[in-house]
Amino acid sequence: MPVRVLIVDDHGVVRTGLRTLLQTEADMAVVGEASGIKDAVRKAIELKPDVVLLDVNLPDGSGIEATRLIKRACPETQILILTVYDDQDTVLKAVQAGAVGYVLKDIPPEYISRAIRSVRSDRTMLNPAIARKMVERLAVNEREATLFHFRRGPGLTEREIEVLRELSTGLSDKEIALKMHLSEPTVKSHLRAVYQKLRVRNRAQAAAYAVKNGLSQ
Repeated sequence: MPVRVLIVDDHGVVRTGLRTLLQTEADMAVVGEASGIKDAVRKAIELKPDVVLLDVNLPDGSGIEATRLIKRACPETQILILTVYDDQDTVLKAVQAGAVGYVLKDIPPEYISRAIRSVRSDRTMLNPAIARKMVERLAVNEREATLFHFRRGPGLTEREIEVLRELSTGLSDKEIALKMHLSEPTVKSHLRAVYQKLRVRNRAQAAAYAVKNGLSQ
């Protein structure tokens, strides 16, 4: 059975181009087209396509809302976003709404067919550039969450966190002092506070704690 595709885009020339492209694929069949949210939802319910190829910017609203409505009415239908918008907030909102794929319109034409096959097989498909941004954002969020945990949990100060981070890289007290422009006694004082708050006995245990919790550089 061919993959049944519904194309949703407000530009007729784009819909025509996508239809022409997909008609060259023996395992795909374009079952319908729509230019807005209402028409897209109605045709999705009527045609029950395997995949909806959907733009974010539609004349009567957002493709993200269309995604939510289509998934609610047709839970078995997979949504593949095809758009020019590569900002992370839009990607996250689309995924949260139920889209399993998000690719940009500047990708090579053959990649669109691959993306459709991927989402039809329940595999997530993200444009490579978007995937990199998402990974970077998740890394930053994880680091921020860790720092928040340290502030609200063990109660380390910002300076104590900085000293602990340097300790975890293997620097001596003297090297930490030079790098952070502090006196060595001040570094030792910060470390004593760190040991007490983390309930560890020495720098090795403190360093292990820092690595385990994502504070090492």
